[in-house]
Amino acid sequence: MTTTDTVTQPVIKLHNTKTRKKEVFTPIDPENVRMYVCGPTVYDRAHLGNARPVVVFDVLYRLLRHVYGADHVTYARNFTDVDDKINARAAESGRAIGEITAETTQWFLDDMGALGALEPNHMPRATEYIPQMVAMIEDLIAKGHAYAAEGHVLFAVDSWREGYGKLSGRSVDDMIAGARVEVAPYKKNPMDFVLWKPSSDDLPGWDSPWGRGRPGWHIECSAMSYEILGETFDIHGGGNDLMFPHHENEIAQSCCAHPEGEFARYWLHNEMLQVEGKKMSKSLGNFFTVHDLLDQGIPGEVIRFVFLSTHYRKPMDWTEKKAKEAEATLSDFKSLVFEIEATVVDDGVLEALADDLNTSKAITRLHELKKTGDYGRLKASLAFMGFDLSTIESWWGGAKEREALPGEELIGEIVQTRHRAKMDKDWATADRLRDILTKAGVILYDSKDKPARWEVGPDFDVTKLEDI
Repeated sequence: MTTTDTVTQPVIKLHNTKTRKKEVFTPIDPENVRMYVCGPTVYDRAHLGNARPVVVFDVLYRLLRHVYGADHVTYARNFTDVDDKINARAAESGRAIGEITAETTQWFLDDMGALGALEPNHMPRATEYIPQMVAMIEDLIAKGHAYAAEGHVLFAVDSWREGYGKLSGRSVDDMIAGARVEVAPYKKNPMDFVLWKPSSDDLPGWDSPWGRGRPGWHIECSAMSYEILGETFDIHGGGNDLMFPHHENEIAQSCCAHPEGEFARYWLHNEMLQVEGKKMSKSLGNFFTVHDLLDQGIPGEVIRFVFLSTHYRKPMDWTEKKAKEAEATLSDFKSLVFEIEATVVDDGVLEALADDLNTSKAITRLHELKKTGDYGRLKASLAFMGFDLSTIESWWGGAKEREALPGEELIGEIVQTRHRAKMDKDWATADRLRDILTKAGVILYDSKDKPARWEVGPDFDVTKLEDI
């Protein structure tokens, strides 16, 4: 088991979107560090962009658990299981909404698990918290921050102009000028957003003081985070596409409902993902899901490595070249640590991750550990970063089962013969066989008590084995 008792705990610094600067992370209560991350709307497979925040905040979750203890960190990530996209999918497919959301929720968990992501402590579903949402909306109306109109309830942005827009750095007037907002006759201000809306008989709905209806998207996260983490918690995360309007609206309704609290103290946002230098879109033909890649035989660890090779606050470009390089690197690491006992997580890796999740710097440190031969720390650090090297196999080319390699049986016989020579301390024979394999382009990974594991290099020439 990897131990970290002898490792000095690093000082965590995070770039806080709210303050536009990197800050030392100081939890409200070190005995209960709390983090909320916006999760998926479950109506289909998670695409590659959906997976980036999962991996990013999984790294942060692991770091927090390391520094404060696994029992002292509470991580919540929600599932939005009531939404117009889900309703549309049900209508077009003829399937029940509950069946769709149950299936796609499990798909998400399976796919993210394949990327090495730990499951959060809490994974609330919006439909489980409808009464709490209704109660929060009633409270906002009572405090003058929301109003009912034509079966809808809307948040009154003018009631909190002093705070609205600070996260994204925009004024309300700028937002009105530049935003695409739904203009409805019942809105007092174009920026007012829906807390509750009416449902027809064919749509999901719940009884409320304003009639049968369903919640707006933004109120869901506010109600769930309050119930699970309280009126003030430490970290709120998500993709930067959620900064406005979703996170801005969360702040407004949460701070107005609980003015004595601060909602979230630190806000972290990851940048978006591209594919081969272009925005991922179905129209460009470069749109694919995590499951698509896994189904091609690409290990989840490879996807994770590509993600972590770029800092979370920079745009990430998924390319075929990066995937190949990640597979080669992980295979190399695997060969070195396969039979090595893990020691402790490396200080340099921890320091890099503590510096605003600098995963690319942490990976550079992994390469340094390889060069210095500190394989015990390398193995512990890889595991800490979420890499299960037992699953890494050669995969590129889309074939899950490769054809037999020319000379493969002969190489195996030579490796076995060399191992017997080593056991008999016949070093001359062992060295001669090693030299023959090396000249033929076979790469050996020696083990103390077992025959060497091997793979062929790019210059492999089977004819150089024929005269043995």
